[in-house]
Amino acid sequence: MDKVKIRKGLDIRLAGEPSKQLESFEPTFCALKPTDFIGILPKLDVAEGDEVKAGSVLFHDKNNEKIVFTSPVSGKVKAIVRGEKRAISEVIVENDGKYDSIDFSDIDDPVERMLRSGVWPMLRQRPYATIANPDVRPKHIFVSMFDTGPLAPDYDHIIDNQYDALAKGIDVLSKLTDGNVYINVKHGSTACTDAINRVSTEITSNGHVNNVVITEFSGPHPAGNVGTQINALSPINKGEVVWYCYPQDVITIGNLFLSGRYESSRIIAMTGAAMHNPHYYKTKIGADITPILDIEENSRVISGNVLTGTNITGDKHLCFHDSQVTVIPEGNQYKLFGWLLPVFKRFTNTNTNGDTRPYIMTGEFERVFPFDIYPMQLIKACLIKDIDQMEELGIYEVDAEDFALCEVIDPSKTPIQQIIREGLEFIRKETS
Repeated sequence: MDKVKIRKGLDIRLAGEPSKQLESFEPTFCALKPTDFIGILPKLDVAEGDEVKAGSVLFHDKNNEKIVFTSPVSGKVKAIVRGEKRAISEVIVENDGKYDSIDFSDIDDPVERMLRSGVWPMLRQRPYATIANPDVRPKHIFVSMFDTGPLAPDYDHIIDNQYDALAKGIDVLSKLTDGNVYINVKHGSTACTDAINRVSTEITSNGHVNNVVITEFSGPHPAGNVGTQINALSPINKGEVVWYCYPQDVITIGNLFLSGRYESSRIIAMTGAAMHNPHYYKTKIGADITPILDIEENSRVISGNVLTGTNITGDKHLCFHDSQVTVIPEGNQYKLFGWLLPVFKRFTNTNTNGDTRPYIMTGEFERVFPFDIYPMQLIKACLIKDIDQMEELGIYEVDAEDFALCEVIDPSKTPIQQIIREGLEFIRKETS
C-alpha cells in the first residue's frame, strides 16, 4: 500500500462530536435541490400532486438531457418551490413509507443504468466540480474514504456491514475509466483499511478488476479532501478530467447493481455544540431533518461542516452530497469592543466582529495550503478574471473547498471560497 503524508494544513477542533449511536429516521418529506449541482439548468418532469416511485425522474438537465434527478422515495410530489426569477429551488416529495421503486436491472450497460436511475449525479469531475460527463472517459477516478473536516463523520462506522455493496460499487467504477480507481484511506483507520483490502482482494480474485490502487494518507485537514489527494497522486493538467465520489456514493452505486433499484439510504452524523445528544441517523437522501433537530435556540443549522457546508433554513432538507449536519450557536452575540480584543487560539465564528475589511496580503496561506500552488496569486488572478494567469497558477486542480482553511485564517475575512468558485465558473463558461 502506498503512503502519503500531508504536512501542511490545520485541524479545527470543535465541541459536539457524535457518539456511535445509530438511529433510524424515516423522513416525512424528501427534496432534491437543483442548487446542489453546479452548472445544471433544471427542467421539470413532474407536477405537484403526481405519484412517484423511488427512481422516478423529477427533473433533468436541459444542457444534457441524459442527466436526470430521481426521487429518493415513493409517494406524492408535495411542492415545487421556486426562488428568484422563478428558478426551481426544491422539488419536495411526501414519503408514503412504502418505498415502491423502479427496477433498472434489465439495463446492462453500467453508464446507462446509472444515468436512468438518477445515481449518476453522485459522480463529479475536476475541473469545475460539475456532474461527471458520461460521454468522456476520465483519466482516473478518486474515492476519499475519510473526512478530516471539523466534526467529520467516521466512515469506519458508516460503511460497517456494507462491504458487498462497497465491493460492487468499486467494481463498477473500475469499468468507467481506463486509468486507476484510487481508494484513499486514513492512516490508522484499521476498520476502513481492512474493509477496502478485503474488497480489493475479493474483486481481484474474481478477475473483475486490477486497476484499484489503495493509498494511505496521514496529516491534518485537508488530507481528507479529494482535491488534496488528487494533487498528491495525479495532478490535473489542462485538458485532463478526473472523476470523484465518496464512500456512501460507492455503496449506492453498488446496491443499484446488486438489486437493480435505487437505494437512497444515507447515514448522517448529527454534530455540533448546539445539538443535544449528537449521534448518527440512517435516513434518506434529501430528508427533511426538522423532527430530529433537538437543538438550542438561536442556532445555525448547516448541511455539511462549518468550513464548506450550506446554511439551511425553513424546511431543513439535507443537501444531496452531504453525510453530516452541524449545528452551532448563531454568532450574533456581540462583545463590547470585540473588534479591539486580542485573539489567541480562537478562530472566526459566524460573527464577523466588525465591518468589511480590505484584503490584506499576509503570506500566511501557504502554511495551511498543501497544494504545490501559490494560493494568494491564484486568488488575485480569479479576482481580476485573468484566464491565462488562472491556468498558469493551477486553477484546474482546485475547487472552492480547497481554500476553506485560507478563509479561516484570513484576517481580512475575504470570501475566498466564493472568489475561487466564481473564477472556476467564469473560466468554465468562457471555455465551453
